[in-house]
Parts: sequence; C-alpha cells; structure tokens
Amino acid sequence: MQEEFEMSMMGELKFFLGIQINQKKEGTYVHQTKYTKELLKKFNLDDCKIMNIPMHPTTSISKIKDEGKVDQKIYRGMIGSLLYLTASRPDILFNVCLCARFQSDPRESHFTAVKRIFRYLKGTTNLGLLYKKSNDYMLNGLCDADYAGDMIEGKSTSGNFQFIVENLISWASQRQTTIALSSEEGEYISAAKCCTQLLWLKYQLEDYQVVGG
Repeated sequence: MQEEFEMSMMGELKFFLGIQINQKKEGTYVHQTKYTKELLKKFNLDDCKIMNIPMHPTTSISKIKDEGKVDQKIYRGMIGSLLYLTASRPDILFNVCLCARFQSDPRESHFTAVKRIFRYLKGTTNLGLLYKKSNDYMLNGLCDADYAGDMIEGKSTSGNFQFIVENLISWASQRQTTIALSSEEGEYISAAKCCTQLLWLKYQLEDYQVVGG
C-alpha cells in the first residue's frame, strides 16, 4: 500500500476511534470491549442481570400511547451509543435499529427493550470480529427479510451481510421504503440491496487494485 498511497508508519495499530484491534496469529481481531464496559457504567447497568439473547423472538415493539413516557434524552443517548457499537457487533444491529424507530416518543416498553440489549452486552463484552489472513478476495453475500414485520406501517425489514471469503466486512438492517405485497417481494427487495452493496464493494476493490476489473 505504501507504493500507492502516502502514509506514515506509526507502529502496530491497537486502537482506532473507540475500536480495539488485536493482532493474533490467526488474524486480526476487532472489538469494542472497553467501550462496551464504559457504556454499561455510564447508564448504571454495570451490575445488571445478564441476558443470553438481546431480544426475545416473540417480542413485539410498536407505538403504545397508554404507556408511561421515559426520558427522551437518556433514551436517545442509549440508542446513539449502541449504534456506534454496531461497528463491531452486528449481532445487535437489528434490535438496536428496531428500538431506534421510537426515539421521538419513547415509552416504557421501548426502554425495557433497550435495557435488555445492554443486559445481553453485559455477558458478551469480549465479542467482536476476527479477520483471517487470506490471499482470496471472493465476495459473498447473505440476505433475508421478514414480511410486514413493522406493525405501524406494515413494511418489511431487510437484513444483509457481505463477506470477503469468510470475513464479514459489511452489514445492514433496514426497514424497506415500500410496502411489499408478498413475502417474495420483500425477499427480492432485500436481495437487490445486498447485490447493490456487493457491486459497490467490488468496485472499491478494483479501485484499490486489489482485484482486476
């Protein structure tokens, strides 16, 4: 890379924008353990009960006007902090994005769901992403979608992952912009998003001259 880009060598990279980087024999491990522990302490959840999953599969979150309101500033602060954590924790992305939809008028059930994510993080502070060494740059993608999972607007939610070989490099969870008229349509919309991201990654690798055009 030094032949193509102007850069300075400042030693082994160990910390970057709140993300910890450990160079291991099997590859590079990226995680936010320190940041996660700081969040738990910041929101007074460092002694909370541990949950083994971030959200129960049967949990349904929607706008509920007859529930008590919660502090909007605290709720938004928790959501913003969790969104930054998804830079190395795709396992909480769907749940965080779901709870983020209610920042304008958070209620007790929304706050409970967010606190459960933190309880899950309490028991998984060391989780992160391992990037293994490889001379192969084959791109792969996975995608899925529910059908009308959004109880407010009846829209589906897409989820997709992109890999270089087995290394996860891109991920997203997003409510679809249009209402799918069938589960098949929702899946097609999700697949199109996934392929669009794969094409963008392909062009990036070509620009970096990592792979040929």
